[in-house]
Amino acid sequence: MGEFRGFGAGATAFFAELAAGNDRTWWLANKRRYEDEVRAPLEALLVDLADEFGEAKVARPNRDTRFSRDKSPYKDYAAAGLQTGPGCGLYLRLSAEGLLVAGGGYRFARDQLSRFRAALDDDEAGGELDAVVATLRRAKADVGGHTVLKTAPRGHAPDHPRIDLLRLDGVTAGFAHPPRAWLQSAKVVAKVAEGWRAVAPLNDWVTRHVGASALEPR
Repeated sequence: MGEFRGFGAGATAFFAELAAGNDRTWWLANKRRYEDEVRAPLEALLVDLADEFGEAKVARPNRDTRFSRDKSPYKDYAAAGLQTGPGCGLYLRLSAEGLLVAGGGYRFARDQLSRFRAALDDDEAGGELDAVVATLRRAKADVGGHTVLKTAPRGHAPDHPRIDLLRLDGVTAGFAHPPRAWLQSAKVVAKVAEGWRAVAPLNDWVTRHVGASALEPR
């Protein structure tokens, strides 16, 4: 057995309450709940997954509000992730909605986006991604991207055989698990591992056909 025994019984409720009272006073009054029921179990979960997937990091709970109209100081979720190859990685998020297990290439930079679209235009590379996406969707994954264009990108016909993918600015896949009692058990380890294994072919495709960006991060 590993270190993880489940998230706290009030873990998802913590984020529902945070969304209703997102300020420093509420956070300080409830910080111990976050540490005990969310962060400590999440770190233990990542330890149990590290041998197979690598070392993931827990994201800080504070929001960067400098360029946002929303000045809420804290994220209404806890997240962790790791990079598995150039341009892609694995992701985990716990919120009031439950647990999201995901991976892929998120919000490609301009040079990555150009390579992504070129690969979709190629029958072999594009067909390979079609097969990966079809398998993920059969497994009930939600496949998408950060932004979806309303029209075809410049230089591509609206009836392109992969127009749904071409309209994305990245390609990710996620498995959404609503709050259930098993979130408070060690079963979470197997659920996350199952989801991360399922997105591995997507990450492999992104690594081979998109790769890392040579540009400054957005």
